[in-house]
Amino acid sequence: MSNESLVLVDRRSDGVAVVTLNSPKVNALSTALLARLHDVTRDLTSNPAGAVVITGGDRLFAAGADISEFGGPSEAKTIGAAFHAALNAVAAIPSFTIAAVSGYALGGGCELSMACDYRIASTKAVFGQPEILLGIIPGGGGTQRLPRIVGASRAKEIMATGRQVKAEEALAIGLANEVVEPDALMTRALELATTIASGATVATRLIKQAVDQGMETDLASGLALELQLFEEVFHSADSQIGVASFLEHGPGKASFTGK
Repeated sequence: MSNESLVLVDRRSDGVAVVTLNSPKVNALSTALLARLHDVTRDLTSNPAGAVVITGGDRLFAAGADISEFGGPSEAKTIGAAFHAALNAVAAIPSFTIAAVSGYALGGGCELSMACDYRIASTKAVFGQPEILLGIIPGGGGTQRLPRIVGASRAKEIMATGRQVKAEEALAIGLANEVVEPDALMTRALELATTIASGATVATRLIKQAVDQGMETDLASGLALELQLFEEVFHSADSQIGVASFLEHGPGKASFTGK
C-alpha cells in the first residue's frame, strides 16, 4: 500500500474536507501513516477547508500505534517524534476539526482524537490510553492533552490503569462532546462541519487561535490576544457582510464568503 492511500482526503463542494485513515485492519498509526497524515495537514493548513472531519471509517477510528515498529529507546525516539510532529500539525490546522469516532480510539488513536477541536462518538466508541499494559507511557501527546480535557486526576487514573472508556463515560467526562448512534455518526459530523464551513470561517479560525493560544498563557496575555484578533477580524469581508446584514435583516441572515 502506498503512503498516499494510507490517509484519504475528500475536499467536498460544501467546503468540508473529510480525512479518512485507511490502513487495514485496525488503522494502526505506523510511522508511514503518520508521515502521510503530516503531509495532509500541511495542505489543510496552507489551503484551509471550511471545516475538517477526521475519521477511521465505520468500524473503528484507530487502535493505536503499530506495535511491530517498537524496539528500544532509539526506535521510541523516532516513533515519538513522528507522533508529535503529525498530531501537533493536526492540532494546528486553522480550520475547526471534528473527530468522528467509531469503535476503538486507543493509544495513538485516542491521542489523534484529542488533537481535534471536537469529538463526536458513536455509542460503540471506546477510548483509552492502554500503554501501561505494555509497560510504557503514552508518547503521542496523551499525558498532556488528556488532563487538559478531563482533569489531571481522572487522566492519571485512566492512564495508570490502561482501562477502556466507553462512549457514555467519555461523554460524561468531556472526552467525547457528543454521542450518537453508529449509523448517524458521519451524518452528524458532516452536519456540524457543513454548518461551520458555511459560516464566517475567518472568524472561526481566529476563535480557534484565541482559545488555543490563550489556554497556554495567563489571563492578561489571553485578553490582549483577544483584543488583537478582535481588531484583525474587522479586516475580513465577512465582518462587513455580517454587520450590514444584521442592521438590515437582523441576526442569522448573513451569507458569508469565507473571506
